[in-house]
Amino acid sequence: MTGLLHIGLILFSFVIFWLQANAAKRLLKRRHKKEKSRLVHMTSHWAFQLANNSLTFSRADRFCRGQFSSLATLEQSEDQEGVFELLWHTKHNLPIWVRDPSKAGSSAVPLSKQYAQFSALNFPKESCEGFARLNMSFPTMSSVSVCVRVQWNAEWTEVSTIFSYAAPIFTNEFQLRGQVDVQGRILLALIIHGKHLPYKASFPNDGAWHHICVTWLRISGHWAIYVDGDRKDMGSGTDSPRNIYGDGIFILGQDQDSFGGNFTEPFFGNITDLNVWNISLETRHVQALNACSPMTPEVLFSWNLADLSNHPTVKEVQVLLYCPAVNQQMELHDCRTLRGWSSQQLPLLSWTDCSDPLLFICRSRRERYLKMKQITDSQLSGPTDFMNHLMKLSNKTQAVLVQQPSGLSSLAEASALLDISAQALEDTQLEGLEQADMVSIIQLLSLAADVPAQPGTEATNYSRDVAQELSRHFISVADRIIGEDNALKWQAIKEVVNGPMDVVKSIDRMVTCLIPRLMVETDHLIIHRPNIKVEVQQQMLQEGSRGFSFCGPETEKNSKLDCISVPRQKIQTLHDNGFVKLTLVNTWYGSLWPLFNLEENITMVPTVTDGSQRYLGTVLGSSVISTTVMGDNQPVSTAVRFQLQHRVQNPTGTVYDPVCAFWDFDLTPEAGGWWNTKGCDVVSKQIGYTVCSCNHTTNFALLLQVYEAQRSPENEKALQVLTFVSCGVSLCGLLFTFILFIAVGIPKSDRTTVHKNLIVALGIAELLLMCSDWASANEAACFVVTALLHLFFMASFSWMLVEGLLLWSKVVTVNISEDRRMTLYYIIGWGLPVLIVGITLTVSVDKYKADDHCWLNVKNDTIWAFVGPVVFVLAVNTVVLCRVVMVTVSSARRRAKMLSPSSASKLQIFDLTWAVTRPVLILLPVLGLTWLCGLLVHLSVVLAYIFITLNALQGLYIFLVYALYNSEVRNAIKRIKEKRKALSFTNCSQPTSFLPSQRAPMTSWGRIPPTPSSPETSETSGPASSTNTSLVIKNESFRKESFVSFSLKPVSENQVVRLTGFKPSGC
Repeated sequence: MTGLLHIGLILFSFVIFWLQANAAKRLLKRRHKKEKSRLVHMTSHWAFQLANNSLTFSRADRFCRGQFSSLATLEQSEDQEGVFELLWHTKHNLPIWVRDPSKAGSSAVPLSKQYAQFSALNFPKESCEGFARLNMSFPTMSSVSVCVRVQWNAEWTEVSTIFSYAAPIFTNEFQLRGQVDVQGRILLALIIHGKHLPYKASFPNDGAWHHICVTWLRISGHWAIYVDGDRKDMGSGTDSPRNIYGDGIFILGQDQDSFGGNFTEPFFGNITDLNVWNISLETRHVQALNACSPMTPEVLFSWNLADLSNHPTVKEVQVLLYCPAVNQQMELHDCRTLRGWSSQQLPLLSWTDCSDPLLFICRSRRERYLKMKQITDSQLSGPTDFMNHLMKLSNKTQAVLVQQPSGLSSLAEASALLDISAQALEDTQLEGLEQADMVSIIQLLSLAADVPAQPGTEATNYSRDVAQELSRHFISVADRIIGEDNALKWQAIKEVVNGPMDVVKSIDRMVTCLIPRLMVETDHLIIHRPNIKVEVQQQMLQEGSRGFSFCGPETEKNSKLDCISVPRQKIQTLHDNGFVKLTLVNTWYGSLWPLFNLEENITMVPTVTDGSQRYLGTVLGSSVISTTVMGDNQPVSTAVRFQLQHRVQNPTGTVYDPVCAFWDFDLTPEAGGWWNTKGCDVVSKQIGYTVCSCNHTTNFALLLQVYEAQRSPENEKALQVLTFVSCGVSLCGLLFTFILFIAVGIPKSDRTTVHKNLIVALGIAELLLMCSDWASANEAACFVVTALLHLFFMASFSWMLVEGLLLWSKVVTVNISEDRRMTLYYIIGWGLPVLIVGITLTVSVDKYKADDHCWLNVKNDTIWAFVGPVVFVLAVNTVVLCRVVMVTVSSARRRAKMLSPSSASKLQIFDLTWAVTRPVLILLPVLGLTWLCGLLVHLSVVLAYIFITLNALQGLYIFLVYALYNSEVRNAIKRIKEKRKALSFTNCSQPTSFLPSQRAPMTSWGRIPPTPSSPETSETSGPASSTNTSLVIKNESFRKESFVSFSLKPVSENQVVRLTGFKPSGC
């Protein structure tokens, strides 16, 4: 009984302890929530969160970025209101960090914008006597800073003096020396007040330009040596804590064993941009100067060759130096802060040292903050399977991926955390990730990517091993979360995370920052995972350097790879611009396209089509491939060429049109960026892949514009055959019409002249259209055919416009002479097309022709050089036709009123119907109104057949209406026939004589057969002076419309008139 009571007391105590612990935990959670809510203020669109930790500006910016937000700005009234309310409620002291939205981004800019020209001094190796002296008097200095840009002669291995300052009473007052060590590095050492400091700071003996700064401060005795913006060596204390003597001599390229002379340690190479200050510069100043940002306060000497005296062997040269601050407006000293509010509650801004720790406010969208809060609360309620496994691997009892404001302190710490994260992801692959896991891992990647950017020691073999280990773990974790199996997870957290391109940005940032450590004693590095492949290539540039290329993994046998390359010509340009070392970071992402929701269209203006397809939207349709070019460890931008496979399959009834694009992180910063096509063009489209070129470096992909195909392949083939056959028939009709107009001798008029010009223009256009398929095999020939098609089709429509204007002049009285009118018609018919085609070729010669056939490019505004004028012509001719119909109907009504009342109604209906139908049928072909069907072909394939049939048979229709059934043509043909029949009588071979018979009445005719010796025959060929009269009598007894020709000749003996009838041959 006592034992049971004892056990009961123990259980009761355990229950009480558990209840107290849970109560304490709930109380602590409520306090945490209350404290956290007190640090947040929300407006209608934004959430402002005050971070309760003081950090430097760069760390504060990284912390906000890790929270999927950004440092608050004060540009908009809503931002000012939110920050003011938050600070008023929290009672925190100012100043706080705020972001300056006008600051330039960190992306690479074109080479032409990154370089500045400097005048430099060349110290040749052929002479040991070269030096340059500063022509100025120096005061006594309690502090000094000297910065100079140096290009060391790589062949020189002895001790050299870069500069020396000697005072009258002490020669080795201030001096910078350099020497080459066994590893090929240039070691630097200072001499201050005669004390030689150790050789420790260094830079590679690579023949490149290097920026060197040395500083000294008497009060603390602190000195430092900076190389390329990084502090390489520092110390404090000298033998004599005194000022540097004044009235000394400053020499470049030599030491001074005596005051102003006795040179023994010459420098060989180039020197420029020497500046001297009587202050001790800080690190931020040196970093700004390294980027060529000017520093004018307290300057004693600013680089100017006019203020130097040079030895004759020292020559002046011009050099190009990498200077990003020249165009990026790099800040030299401070970062933006909010220090208070004015009486009107307007923000008072100031500038503070960026290294000072201050409070800051992160701003994010309201919906994003609420979703993030929901995910964070779910983490506090209980860890997920992934988190439990992670805590087990790390031997910790709480979540290890919760972001701390201080971030990760070292590469080793980041590498270890990524390693156990990769193991936990592998072990929990079947369980999958929760939303909170995805967000935490993305935050970890962002933190780890910022670790290399923190100040560290010089790159060594040990740091290389740590960096390579970190990069492998980093890529392994990133590969897991961008896998295709996490597509639904990405959609679930899209309100918090901008998308998978956030991971891409972290990878770019991590690899770029780790390059100095990754590439120690190697020039090639590959990290390959199923969804990610990273390759780093490095080489020293020289004349004739090869181009760089990179390809993703091979997916299928003999399939086209995803590849990107930097052309050899661009590499040569980098060498010509002074680059010595080139590093390329190439990355391939094979699983990003499924992570972008295919049901959500990418906002993009569709390419203009010919009406055969209906635009549905744009989707990501390929892998993502990227390249980053580093010239002498500085990002540069250059043109690239890449090809990508089409990853999305065409569903039935749809077609894709590829567009070359890149991810622009600066396009919509709050959303993490968006796709952009600026500077990218399609080089060629092939079955299954597309080749592109872009004039910059970044992350590239193919966007596939989706169209609903309105025609099946069978219909397309049928339409092509129908077009070719109909154009052939039409061309024959136009040719016969033109021949008839010339041959039958139709009376000349402005109407027939216009008809002839229309026939010529339309006939040549259709002939070119039939030959365009054969010309498409040759690029030059296809371009010429395109231009000629544009010209003659434009001329066809111009003459259709002239037809309408001519018809209008017949309907409406126009006081203009025929000659002047025809001059105007020729200007419109031929001059206007030549002008339009010439302007179009001048403006858009590079984008004039379509990619896959010989016609205008329908994917840009070039097509409007044809469509615009055609729409105008059709609109004018429609008005003309309506006017003609109105006049015809009016005339028909007047005729109907003259009829008898009994028959008026029936005849009036007939006349009105014919008055409308007749001009429409006659004028449709020459006015071009059948082309109106072209505006509707995208609605149905039936309309496409109708459109092609009507317009391809336009020539045949013109032949039928304006030639075969034209009264003028028929009358001209009739006259030709009559003339030929009349003239054919003179060709008869059997003459007939008619004489009065002695036995017959005078009214009868007698027929005497001719004989060869008869007088009629001889008289017919008598002298020319004889009178010969011909009489032509229409003989009604002969066949219809037959004639008999008679010759009347006087006879001398009996004065009898002989009539000789010539019967036509074959009569």
